[in-house]
Amino acid sequence: MDNQAQTLTQHLRATIWARCLSASQMQRVEADTFEQFVPKGGFVCRKGEPMESWTGIIDGLVKMNNFSAAGKNVTFTGVPAGGWFGEGSLLKDDHRKYDVIALRDTRVAQMPRATFEWLLETSLPFTRFLLMQLNERLGQFIGLVETDRLLNVDTRVARCLASMFNSHLYPGVDKVVQISQEEIGYLSGASRQRANQALQLLEKEGLVQIDYGGIRVLDVEGLRLFET
Repeated sequence: MDNQAQTLTQHLRATIWARCLSASQMQRVEADTFEQFVPKGGFVCRKGEPMESWTGIIDGLVKMNNFSAAGKNVTFTGVPAGGWFGEGSLLKDDHRKYDVIALRDTRVAQMPRATFEWLLETSLPFTRFLLMQLNERLGQFIGLVETDRLLNVDTRVARCLASMFNSHLYPGVDKVVQISQEEIGYLSGASRQRANQALQLLEKEGLVQIDYGGIRVLDVEGLRLFET
C-alpha cells in the first residue's frame, strides 16, 4: 500500500512489531498513538528535549543531525518511511542527543512514553523486537564508522544508500529514495559535488538511477558489495 494513502491505524498494523501484540495491546497502541505532520525542513524533535515518545515515519524522510560548537553540520543517518527510532534514549530515560529534521513533508507517528513502557512490561515478544532493533541499529552505526574511516567516497556513498534498505529497521522502503545529493553528501561525509560524482559512477555501474528529486536504487546487494 502507498504510504501516502495509509491511515495511522493502517500504518501501525503493518509494522513488524504489531504482529507480536495481542488484540488488547494493539487496541491501546492505536488509541494512544497520534500523528503529526512536519513540513520539509521542520523539526520532528530537537536536541536536548526530554524523551516523551517513540517515533515512527508513516510517510516521508528524516535525518538525524547535529551541529558542533563551531557550527559544523553532521548527519548521522536518514530514516525513511517504516522506520522507528528513539528507543535507546527512552530505555535510558535520557534527553535527545540529536535533532531530527524532515527532508521532505513527513507524517510522523508518536507513541507516548507510557504506552511504550507498558508494552515493555506486558509483551515479551515486543521486548525481543526491541533487542533486534537495537542490535540492527548498533550494526548500522558500526558499519558507518568503518565506512567513514576505511573506505573512499564512492564506496561510502554506495554503502550509505544500501544502509537505508535494512528490512528490520526500515521495512517496505520504496526503491526511489527522495533525498537530495547534498544530503547524500552529509550522510556519507562528502561534499555535494563529490557525492554527485560518486552517484554518476554508481549509475554507470547500473546500481542506481539518478531521478529528479531522488535516487532510484536498482541493485541493493550490488551497493552493499560495491568497492573501489
